[in-house]
Amino acid sequence: MKVSKLAANLIGSEIVKIGNEVNDLKAKGAEIANLTIGDLNSNIYPIPAKLKEEIQKAYQNNLTNYPPANGLLSLRKEVSKDLKTRWNLDYSPEDILITAGSRPLIYAVYKTIVDEGDKVVYPIPSWNNNHYAYLTSADAVEVKTTPENNFLPTADDLRPHLSGAVLVALCSPLNPTGTMFTKEQLSEICELILEENKKRSENEKPLYLMYDQIYSNLTFGAEHVDPVSLFPEMKEYTIYIDGISKCLAATGVRVGWGFGPSHILDKMKALLTHVGAWAPKPEQEATAKYYENPEEVNAFVEDFKEKLETSLKVLHSGIQDLKGKGLAVDSIEPMGALYLTIKLDYIGKTKPDGTVIENSSDLVFYLINEAGVALVPFSAFGEEKSEPWFRASVGGLAIGEITAMMPKLETALNNLK
Repeated sequence: MKVSKLAANLIGSEIVKIGNEVNDLKAKGAEIANLTIGDLNSNIYPIPAKLKEEIQKAYQNNLTNYPPANGLLSLRKEVSKDLKTRWNLDYSPEDILITAGSRPLIYAVYKTIVDEGDKVVYPIPSWNNNHYAYLTSADAVEVKTTPENNFLPTADDLRPHLSGAVLVALCSPLNPTGTMFTKEQLSEICELILEENKKRSENEKPLYLMYDQIYSNLTFGAEHVDPVSLFPEMKEYTIYIDGISKCLAATGVRVGWGFGPSHILDKMKALLTHVGAWAPKPEQEATAKYYENPEEVNAFVEDFKEKLETSLKVLHSGIQDLKGKGLAVDSIEPMGALYLTIKLDYIGKTKPDGTVIENSSDLVFYLINEAGVALVPFSAFGEEKSEPWFRASVGGLAIGEITAMMPKLETALNNLK
C-alpha cells in the first residue's frame, strides 16, 4: 500500500530495535544490564515526593481540561524566575513555551526556521538531529567530531559550513557522550555565529542556534555554559531547549520548555497548536507549585546528580580496569548527564561460533546475548557503523547491577579473537 514519500523513507530508531531485543530476552527470563535507554528506573530514581504530591492534588482538583497553548502562566512565571536565578538569563513569561517534554520544541524549532533545502549544521554524534533534518527536508551538514575534543564540535570544525546555513543545533551536556562545552569552546562558536550574521542582509534569514541544555543541571565539577550568558547579543539568535525530564528524573511527566526570540517562539507556539503537543495541565500546575520552592528543587537535583555521578564513576572505573588488563576498551571521564562514552575496539574480531563482528551493531547484539550487556552504538547518533564507540546510560541500573555486569563483559570480550 502506498504512503507518503516522507513516511516511506523514515528511518526507524536503532535504539528502539535494540530495546525490543532486550525486552524479548527479558521476557524469556534473561538477565540484561540495560544501558541503552536515556531514561531512568523510577524505582531507583523516583521523581521528587513533593512534585508527585502536587500532581495528585491537581488531578483531585479536576484540572483536566486544556491548558493554554503556550503553557500555564503560573509555570511560565516560575520558569522565568528560575532562569534568572540559576543562569542570570532574562526571559519574560511571554517568551517561554511549555510543551510535552523537549521533543515537540526541537521539532518546532526546525519547522519554524527551516525551509526545504535550507542548510542545517549539527555535529555527529548527536541525538536525533538527522531525523529532524529529514522531517524538514533540510540540507543536513553533519560535522564529524573526535574523541580528542570529547566528541564536541570546535569552531574550526563548524567554520567551513556556516555560510548560507540557517540553523546550528548544539547540545551540552551532550547526548550521547556525557561531555560538555567549556567556556572557551562555546565562546568561539558564538563568535562565529555573530560574525556570520553580520554578513547577512535584512532579506536573508539569520543563522540561528538551537541550544539543547536539557541536562544543564546534571554536571559534575565543570560549569555549564550557555550562549546568551557569554554574549548577550546572541539572544537574538538563540533558542533554548530545557525542562524537567532529566533534572527531576521526570522523563514520563512530560514537562519541557523552550525560550528565545519572541518572533520565533510565537511561530513555534502557533505551529504546536495544530499538533497538540502541550504538557498535561495537572503536570504543569504541579511543576509550577514545585518550583515555588527553589531550595527544595536544588536539594533534589544535588542529591540526584550525586547518585548519577557515582554510578557513572563506577562504570568508568570498571572500563578502565578492563583497559588495564589489556582489553581493547576505553572510556571518557563523564562530565554530565546520564551517559558514559565507551570504546570497544572489537569490530573485525571473530566470535566463538566462527562468525565475524562486522560492525558496531553486530557487537551490540553479541554482547546482549553473550554478556547480558546492552549498549547503544554511536551509529544510532549519525556515526558510521565502523566506529567502535558506544553510549552507556546508567539511569536504569543500580550500582550493584553495574558492578555485577563487568566480569560478564570481560569474559564475552575475551572470547572474541
